[in-house]
Amino acid sequence: MPWIIFIVSAAVITVAAMQLAKYGDVIAVRTRLGGMFIGLILLAGVTSLPELLTSINSIQHNQPNLAAGNLLGSCMFNMFLLAVLDLVHHKRRILRKAALKHALSGSLAIFLIGLVVFFNLANINLKIGWVGVDSLIVIAAYVVGIRLLQKNANLSDAPLTEDDIPEDTPSLRRGLLGFGLATAVLVLVTPYMVKSSSDIAEITGLGATFIGSTLVAVVTSLPELVTTLAAARISADDMAIGNLFGSNMFNMFALGITDLFDLQGRFLAAIDPAFLVVGMLGLLMTGMGLIGNLARIRRRFFIVELDSMALIVMYAAGLWLLYLRGIAP
Repeated sequence: MPWIIFIVSAAVITVAAMQLAKYGDVIAVRTRLGGMFIGLILLAGVTSLPELLTSINSIQHNQPNLAAGNLLGSCMFNMFLLAVLDLVHHKRRILRKAALKHALSGSLAIFLIGLVVFFNLANINLKIGWVGVDSLIVIAAYVVGIRLLQKNANLSDAPLTEDDIPEDTPSLRRGLLGFGLATAVLVLVTPYMVKSSSDIAEITGLGATFIGSTLVAVVTSLPELVTTLAAARISADDMAIGNLFGSNMFNMFALGITDLFDLQGRFLAAIDPAFLVVGMLGLLMTGMGLIGNLARIRRRFFIVELDSMALIVMYAAGLWLLYLRGIAP
């Protein structure tokens, strides 16, 4: 029964998140916010909303490892999607096209993941109310990072004009209504997926860290997969890559936000040390993704670039390592 609930709820979340991304794009276009904002900030935040809701519900079910594994596992999967982009568009070097534009966003993603791993290791027991100071610093670092992205001249796009908006674009009112309905569906359905994930972890004996870092992380990252491939298909490469790096940034922001809902104490202090393996894998893969974007490696393994192949191998090896740790006594 938990597997049926998981599959059904995952399917509903995927469809709802796709609608969330669709209407989020409508809002961005109608408000003339531009491509950089759509990819790095709005689209990344929208498609990462399932991860945030899943983590909040995991905390409410007393599953901090499921919450943390979901967010860091999603960072791994997002970088795996960079390799998927290269595989799907092997005739043109999509990862190089917008490389310099996303050097800052990739670097900020690495910094935020590293900050989370550091605070988990340091275990600084300082709180303001019930919220850990470490989580507040992560939230503040994300806000500063977004401000840097907005002010960076290389990343900014010219504002959209009325002539740039396609005639078949829905109205802003319809966009806001669709966005709100999709959000409501996510809020209602996500608790069922979290509960079933917890049950699956107990039934299989794999543990919440492995289930959160693989099964739940992949499901909640499906919106990124769909929107990234859709953006690349219409040659919106900048938006596609920005969505992935921006989602990794938002995932760390979501870790900090999750602490606001953990009334029992500091969220990072409640996470099992095994979580650090997931964090380091996310950190390493984000670094590999940034290097792959900037480097001029022209060797291929069949139709896949070597840097993309390295991401695929790292992701598979990471899952195997998490599997081994998940079933360890």
